Amino acid sequence: MTKLTGFSIFLVVFFLFMTALHAQDIIEHDIPGPERRSLAPENPEELPRQFRNLSLGMPLEDLKSALVRDSLFAFRGDRDVSFLPVREQTLVETTGLSYIRRAYFQLVDESVYIMSFSLDTRIMDHYSVFTTFIKKYGEPQTLNPAEAIWDNGETRVSIERPLTVKYIDKTVFDRLIEESRTRERLELLLREEFLADF
Repeated sequence: MTKLTGFSIFLVVFFLFMTALHAQDIIEHDIPGPERRSLAPENPEELPRQFRNLSLGMPLEDLKSALVRDSLFAFRGDRDVSFLPVREQTLVETTGLSYIRRAYFQLVDESVYIMSFSLDTRIMDHYSVFTTFIKKYGEPQTLNPAEAIWDNGETRVSIERPLTVKYIDKTVFDRLIEESRTRERLELLLREEFLADF
């Protein structure tokens, strides 16, 4: 009986030794994880400057006509148009129907330079819009919890939380920012000159 017990112990030790060797072989080999497929195409499309028949650079009268003809918007004509005192800018704000809750169009020099569409999150979700953009335009240049941004130097398109898609004419926008900075610097200079008179 003692021999059988010693033999049993030998088998147990041998089995544990072989299992440890086999486990070491498994650990030394890389086990590939699941492959992450990118949704982005090899050759993404150019960033859009247009949504349906509405586009950056569009004159005010053409914008109003396009909004009247588009069934996604409840445009009320001139009642939805406001003139902003800042550098002769115009704001067109209209309600949307179906997927679009509200739409905003900013114009300067009678030309659209920002289009912003707030989507209805009850019937459209952020993930669907985001993945659609990736499939068409590639990965965003900037991605953070607040927004995803695609930018090609001429046009900036962003998806902002909770769910707004915004198109910006970068050339016009950057020019307006630079003009604003120049005005601020001039105002500071005039202020300093005024204070120097005391």
